[in-house]
Amino acid sequence: MKSLVTGSNRIARLIILALLLCVPTGCTNSGRDVLTENLAEPLNGATAAKFDINPGDGNLTIDRLTGDEPLLAGGELQYLESRGQPMRTMTSFLGETALTLQAETAGQPWFRLPWAACNGAIEWRLHLNPTVSSDITAHSDGGNIALDLTGMTVTHVSADTGGGNIALVLPDGAVDLDVTAETGAGNVNVTIPNGVAARIHATTGLGKVTMDPQFGLTAADTYESSGFDSAANKVEITLHSGAGSVSVNIK
Repeated sequence: MKSLVTGSNRIARLIILALLLCVPTGCTNSGRDVLTENLAEPLNGATAAKFDINPGDGNLTIDRLTGDEPLLAGGELQYLESRGQPMRTMTSFLGETALTLQAETAGQPWFRLPWAACNGAIEWRLHLNPTVSSDITAHSDGGNIALDLTGMTVTHVSADTGGGNIALVLPDGAVDLDVTAETGAGNVNVTIPNGVAARIHATTGLGKVTMDPQFGLTAADTYESSGFDSAANKVEITLHSGAGSVSVNIK
């Protein structure tokens, strides 16, 4: 029995040592390695847009433009010098624009252990034109995602991250808005404006679900505002965390 315990302790020490050795190599973030690309996409008459944003394993923040610039989107995109600049594609047709921003992943191994992910090694901050009807897809391999959609016109939101947290503030006056937010290990926090009805499907593997008392439980894992079906301003939300907690609040 003593030999088994000794063997277990030795294995535990080796695992801890491996973690300590792997973290620095996975998350190099010295000032000389991180560069910033400024984004300033012209509006060019767009009235609707689909945004597909993926900062790799970095953190992502999206909110609205606050100035009068004739831009579809502006912001700052950090990237590691060793990986190269973010990839960008944009197409437009009949007033609708599709903008895709993807972190360069060249040179990364196809398989990485969780502790080798550079959670927060880079930051992407995007500001979208609030007059444009936006369909937003936001993904991170392991970083945090924060979407503040206050004052924006949004038709669809999908946010997912491998292990970071998701913070989502929904817009006032949402009409039949569809929202999905999912994380593997972090927490999901959603803020719904007062006066917007919601039907919420919320699940978690290991954490807990905390729901504003204005939402009643109508079925397994499903919560709903009173009068949801007849409400003019409403949103249908699907939330999941594998290991963290899920919370929904009214502001």
